[in-house]
Amino acid sequence: MFDFGFSEMMMVALVALIVIGPERLPRVARTMGHLFGRLQRYVNDVKTDINREMELEELRKFKTTVEDAAHGFEAAVQGEVSKTETELDGLTKFEDTPPAAPATTPEPASGGDSSPSGEGGAGQAETPARSEKTAA
Repeated sequence: MFDFGFSEMMMVALVALIVIGPERLPRVARTMGHLFGRLQRYVNDVKTDINREMELEELRKFKTTVEDAAHGFEAAVQGEVSKTETELDGLTKFEDTPPAAPATTPEPASGGDSSPSGEGGAGQAETPARSEKTAA
């Protein structure tokens, strides 16, 4: 704490012995020890309070940072939800409108490979035959 060497402390003790006297020196030394102990406890309490305040301030800053991030996340989620609701409303309106008359398209030639099954139109011929069998 203080930069006192052993020789400086011996000099102070010798001067105190001469000035105070041998009868009162033990009582003064005890009183000085108690005062020094109180001073150390006070300094330690102040250091602890300052550290707590610093940690509390850091926690407050962290709390505001987390709250800001949470609000930003909430706003992003709300934006996405409203965007999705708008898209769903658009789809619902699209489904509620009556369908337009389908445009007639010419049938592909029987030799062409235009069927999704890749069997050259054979899949179309089998479908009515199956429905005739199940109807009978």
